[in-house]
Amino acid sequence: MTERERFLETLLFGKPDKIPFDPGWPRESTLAAWHKQGLPEWKSFDENYEVLLEILEIEPEPTNPKISLDVSFQMMPAFKEEVLEHKDGHFIVRDWMGAITEISDEYDYTYIRSAKDFVTRKWHKFPVENEKDWEEMKKKYNPDTEGRFPEDFEERCKKLEKRDYILSININGLFWQLREWCGFENLCILMVEKPDFVQEMVNFWTEFVSKVMERILERVQMDSVWISEDMAYKGYSMISPKMVRKFLLPTWKRWASEVKEGSCPIFDMDSDGYIGELIPIWIEAGINCCDPMEVAAGNDIVKYREIYGNKMAYQGGIDKRAIAKGGKVMEKEVLRVVHPLLKDGGFIPGCDHGVPSDISWQNYVEYSRLLAKLTGWL
Repeated sequence: MTERERFLETLLFGKPDKIPFDPGWPRESTLAAWHKQGLPEWKSFDENYEVLLEILEIEPEPTNPKISLDVSFQMMPAFKEEVLEHKDGHFIVRDWMGAITEISDEYDYTYIRSAKDFVTRKWHKFPVENEKDWEEMKKKYNPDTEGRFPEDFEERCKKLEKRDYILSININGLFWQLREWCGFENLCILMVEKPDFVQEMVNFWTEFVSKVMERILERVQMDSVWISEDMAYKGYSMISPKMVRKFLLPTWKRWASEVKEGSCPIFDMDSDGYIGELIPIWIEAGINCCDPMEVAAGNDIVKYREIYGNKMAYQGGIDKRAIAKGGKVMEKEVLRVVHPLLKDGGFIPGCDHGVPSDISWQNYVEYSRLLAKLTGWL
């Protein structure tokens, strides 16, 4: 099977020749630690995976040269990013999304909007505080803005018809995007005090995403559309299921219908935290895959599979804390998750978030070796 065929067969509860091998990806601090523990210093983020395959004696499976759609759902033009203040070991920055944000000068200030590492940030002000701000923000999201689609978009789509690799697009979900505009606390207050204003923003973002996505889905068959929401704490959803149904569910249903009509088989939801309250709503919406399934937040995908069967596929789900401990603890955790789910299908196992630096290179290799055996690569 090709990489693409295997991915789809797995998540659609088919019969793949083996399960995609995706142990999880390190952040910069993790790589820095691994370079001291045996990973060659000169290896880049992506080349780390090649080293891992060499160590495990897995032959890389070549694919055709990969072509990116290079379509942007971001604001255009972005705000000018600038450092407003630097003192007491901190940068205060107006970032490209228009928020005023603080970060330790231990990091380059561009880490504010980057997932390169596990970094704590503080938000002071958001670009949309009232209806006047909103009128200005809307101007930055024109589906027809020059540069939103590459000049050779049509040509790229034609070439992608014969690909053997996975093609996905990532879009900000409603809760994620409105939080970027208004801030988390402000958004929650607005949902109660100014629900009509929130609904206006919801409607706008729904239409914008649909219009941009339509041009893609009409021209090339995607393998997955991936929504970023990040809408859960350790033990609960960030807003109530009632609020989810009121503000978010109609849009998820619409997008799911559009994705399905475009012959894209995977509609994937990404959210950290405890998502037990949200999964049944996602299933109702037409979402059929979710990740990363953080165990420390109380997610148990073995239990979820018993409840929801093949209505939902999963990616991730292996406790990063057990991987860090290594040995029998790691082995027990991997087997706990992988054995019952692999026989059912609809599961690509891996670390339940970005791989942190307390997972040593040696433990990562041993964990990956066990995972490769279980998924048919060794």
